[in-house]
Amino acid sequence: MFDGYDSCSEDTSSSSSSDESEEEVSPLPSSLPIIKNNGQVYTYPDGKSGMATCEMCGMVGVRDAFYSKTKRFCSVSCSRSYSSNSKKASILARLQGKPPTKKAKVLQKQPLVAKLAAYAQYQATLQNQAKTKAAVPVEGFSWGNYINSNSFTAAPVTCFKHAPMGTCWGDIAEGVRVEVPNTDCSLPTKVFWIAGIVKLAGYNALLRYEGFENDSSLDFWCNICGSDIHPVGWCATSGKPLVPPRTIQHKYTNWKAFLVKRLTGAKTLPPDFSQKVSESMQYPFKTSMRVEVVDKTHLCRTRVAVVESVIGGRLRLVYEESEDKTDDFWCHMYSPLIHHIGWSRSIGHRFKRSDITKKQDGHFDAPPHLFLKVKEVDAAGEWFKEGMKLEAIDPLNLSAICVATIRKVLADGYLMIGIDGSEAADGSDWFCYHATSPSIFPVGFCEINMIELTPPRGYAKLPFKWFDYLRETDSIAAPVKLFNKEVPNHGFHVGMKLEAVDLMEPRLVCVATVTRIIHRLLRIHFDGWEDEYDQWVDCESPDLYPVGWCQLTGYQLQPPAPQSSRDSQSSSSKQKKKAKSQQYKGHKKMTSLQLKEELLDGEEYNFLQGASDQESNGSASYYIKQEP
Repeated sequence: MFDGYDSCSEDTSSSSSSDESEEEVSPLPSSLPIIKNNGQVYTYPDGKSGMATCEMCGMVGVRDAFYSKTKRFCSVSCSRSYSSNSKKASILARLQGKPPTKKAKVLQKQPLVAKLAAYAQYQATLQNQAKTKAAVPVEGFSWGNYINSNSFTAAPVTCFKHAPMGTCWGDIAEGVRVEVPNTDCSLPTKVFWIAGIVKLAGYNALLRYEGFENDSSLDFWCNICGSDIHPVGWCATSGKPLVPPRTIQHKYTNWKAFLVKRLTGAKTLPPDFSQKVSESMQYPFKTSMRVEVVDKTHLCRTRVAVVESVIGGRLRLVYEESEDKTDDFWCHMYSPLIHHIGWSRSIGHRFKRSDITKKQDGHFDAPPHLFLKVKEVDAAGEWFKEGMKLEAIDPLNLSAICVATIRKVLADGYLMIGIDGSEAADGSDWFCYHATSPSIFPVGFCEINMIELTPPRGYAKLPFKWFDYLRETDSIAAPVKLFNKEVPNHGFHVGMKLEAVDLMEPRLVCVATVTRIIHRLLRIHFDGWEDEYDQWVDCESPDLYPVGWCQLTGYQLQPPAPQSSRDSQSSSSKQKKKAKSQQYKGHKKMTSLQLKEELLDGEEYNFLQGASDQESNGSASYYIKQEP
């Protein structure tokens, strides 16, 4: 469990010299893991006398922990090795007829070189980690303070299979020990100490230095995937000093015995944890790749776009015809809204041809295997037909589930769907869902799950009744058995915090809360905003992330809206809705969700589907039989 540790089967007295008054350490079992470095066992005293460097091996540590009165060596073994080398140097000098007056200088060159090499390696490691772990602080907002002050809980990393470490998080939980920088120290060099996880919130962990017991005065939050967090034993193998915090230096005289007692049987991070984090943050999509993506101004069709940047698996796509590269669209690489070049033609989907006759230099088509795979369906037997009725999340108003109609059946299980009472005459606001999409539901889904169903615009016979509506429109409901009934064990609970994309402005990732769960369907509320801005999202949507994802990937997090912004937004809500609806030709519906960051810029609103088509194992009988 503690890789980098070895048993302390010999030299257990190295924690104190013969002339010191430290308490004796009883012999330890050979199987007990003890922090070890360069073949030597070290202790962790109070550090009042400053730092020292072993003249034999180059290990840097607290002076009081070093061997002998002169504190020149870190252990008896180094002292003996030094003496042996000194004798060899003296004999060699006499044979050469030279006085051995410079033997100390010669012998001290080795630790200097070792220290420089270790420092260079350390700097290289930091630079390598910084490439994938850039932190983006949000001025005035701290997840740690936000969670502590309100006693919030956060969704665990294991709920997000598409996020870094989502499938290999393991048993990281409260009580796990790590090695972290010691900030409660006056030494001029960077030193470390062991801390335990007190609370987990996504990637963020509340840590407490070992030795503080129930004292939370120096507790601190950090991202557990950050470059300064290491498994216990890392300092020993890397030659980094472990120094107890200044506040508790007086509590123990023998820190080695204390750590042995505290760490025996405890858990730490896997030795390859940092490597796994780095590997999970490697993304197959590269800049200059060409893809087909939904046209944000006409949802019924797709366009060619080019990957401009990749951040944490999120793609900034620039439509190919945009000369100044400002006409862009954000989505995750596993979004159901992007496809390989040629996808639209293969299934019969509408496609806007580009005025660009040939690929620009350096642009190349993204390989088809990179895209989200949908479940294969059998459309040979009973299948969806044009005119069938169903319920669907409205991509232009993600807070609403509406009465909808299948307008066209495409190949490979794809369907074009329109919202009843709000469709444009030319079908430009139809949108494409796959038959297995968790964003479409059979007739009666909202009723049985006590969700408000949005009736067709202008429909006067309220309250809405499906039986009456089907009879009035001379239509039939899509068979229940054709819908996706799989419900994964997702792990979400009401009240959990997370970071979520505002799908009405998909470049924004915001502080959010799960406020309702209907099987696999989540109601996402954006903290600081009214409920009308809530969005229905699937539990496996790639637009949901653990707390700390933005900091880990270098993406900008949008904090909860201040009161002044909410008041301003509320007062202009109706005008915003009206202006928004005018952006679509022939579109009559007013949407209730507005851009949250009103002061960011004056760009167009972007509308897109709000759920992932990812599949999972599970089952649920939450559909009712349709009325005759």
